Amino acid sequence: MEILDEKVLVWIVNAQFVKAKPGVYVLYDKNLDAIYIGESENLQNQFAKYFNTNFENDPCKQKTHTYQRTFVENPKERKRQLLEDYKKKHGKMPRCNADID
Repeated sequence: MEILDEKVLVWIVNAQFVKAKPGVYVLYDKNLDAIYIGESENLQNQFAKYFNTNFENDPCKQKTHTYQRTFVENPKERKRQLLEDYKKKHGKMPRCNADID
């Protein structure tokens, strides 16, 4: 189920080309189930870190197959809003956000 209005992109193909802007992103597994909702002041740096390490310290996010991202002025607030909406709709947080439930 897609959370953002943006196009769903294949992680390994597109993640390395994201712009250095603030934004929020949703990581999906191969079934297009949201597994993580995140934010960053610089999506390029965040994605480069993920891409270069293949999520090595985060087994939960290693299931990432596709993603969505959108650039926003206040990523922390937008992430909070997305997580709140997700929890209302599904009764729980995305799998890799479960520690903030």
